[in-house]
Amino acid sequence: MNETDLLLSDGRQLHVYDSGRGDLPIFWHHGTPNLGTPPAPLFPAAERLGVRWFSVDRPGYDGSTPAPGRTMATVAGDVATVADSLGIDRFAIAGYSGGGSYALGSAATLGERVRAVLTLAAIAPYGVGGLDWFAGMIPSGVASLQAALGGREVKTEHETSGAEYDPEFTDADLAMFEGPWGWLGSVAGEAGMAAGPYGLIDDDVSYVIPWGCDLATITAPVLLLHGEQDRIIPSSHGSWLADHCPTAELRLSPSDSHISILGRAEAGLEWLATVS
Repeated sequence: MNETDLLLSDGRQLHVYDSGRGDLPIFWHHGTPNLGTPPAPLFPAAERLGVRWFSVDRPGYDGSTPAPGRTMATVAGDVATVADSLGIDRFAIAGYSGGGSYALGSAATLGERVRAVLTLAAIAPYGVGGLDWFAGMIPSGVASLQAALGGREVKTEHETSGAEYDPEFTDADLAMFEGPWGWLGSVAGEAGMAAGPYGLIDDDVSYVIPWGCDLATITAPVLLLHGEQDRIIPSSHGSWLADHCPTAELRLSPSDSHISILGRAEAGLEWLATVS
């Protein structure tokens, strides 16, 4: 994996990852709080499918400069800039957890540049009709995202107050850490927060403010994967997204939760390669 730092016209820096080979470029949108390196557990399948991974640490994470007030649409602009810098015109997108929402935002913003989209456990926009956004969510998740509703300052106070976040992983989730997806331990949590809390803070604020784009304008095929046992991002979010993305297919997994849905990621990647 090649890692470089890209200086943007506004003076910010983005830390970029690029596997450098493959006929199908796929941009990876990471979760919260994570580093942006593409998912190592999918590398063998990606090699077989001819995937070229590229990605960034979102602003505020690791080597990428914070960008207070960033939205799904402004991050999509960063994606386009990175693709241009690598000489990539059209590409597919994959994203996990909140990164799935950024994947959808990129598709809505970048239009024909996006060939197809795969999401795993994506978050729906906040405040939309037909969705009780917090219903079924773990208590510490509700507290964290309600703090984000107060804006960056209130969210910062919450994150620096010593408030504990308990993801309440299921047995199926915990079992995933014993296999290849134990990789998450190297990029999530403390690793994702090593540069400070602002990547997480700005992610969470971005989930509860307008995205700056319209999901109804997505033209690329979209596959939404979601576990019905997920209480970090309840599957009702996936159902709402499927109803409001005109090109979307939703595959609900009755036995999966927030981490264990990653066990479906290789099949999702194969779908992405087929339709792109």
